[in-house]
Amino acid sequence: RFFDAFGYSHGKLTNYSNIARDCGVDSKTVKEYYQILIDTLLAVRIDPFKKRQSRSIITKAPKYYLFDVGVANYLRKQHLEEERGEEFGKAFEHFSLMEILAYRSYSGQDFTINFWRTKTGLEIDFILARGEIAIEIKGANRIDKRDLNALVAFTEEYSPKRNFLVCNEKEKRLHGKIEILPWNNFLQELWAGNVL
Repeated sequence: RFFDAFGYSHGKLTNYSNIARDCGVDSKTVKEYYQILIDTLLAVRIDPFKKRQSRSIITKAPKYYLFDVGVANYLRKQHLEEERGEEFGKAFEHFSLMEILAYRSYSGQDFTINFWRTKTGLEIDFILARGEIAIEIKGANRIDKRDLNALVAFTEEYSPKRNFLVCNEKEKRLHGKIEILPWNNFLQELWAGNVL
């Protein structure tokens, strides 16, 4: 039961009480289950970014990601056949996180990885190095202005050194201070050590 519940909450804000109710156990037990997954390297926990307290920021609920995109899709009973839609976007975000984690381990750097979300629903998938780098992942083939709203808001609030929107567009481009990169260009930059 826990893995079914985890599959549906994978990569989302974690509500321990709801998962506990679905599993028929208490919240403390669910937290222990998550800790076992972390201790055995089967999952990673991403906490919200909290450089300074703001009433508009959701600051408590973490997100959990499994060690593998395929396993996560299996638990969610998802079979992706097309590079579009919400489920593809979640898998694309998960894949990007796994690359960032692999780079962090390989490079020997110990930068933080968080996410940022406001009560109004603005969200950035990954905030690296205590707010120095903001990365939004979009599975879309075409990025429009509204896709940039969260990065614009985060930049106004925290002034990161760099902002990336990683997507399925074919060409890289700049929109103000936001670098819009095809995912393969982003990975090249990441692994060349040019992101951090």
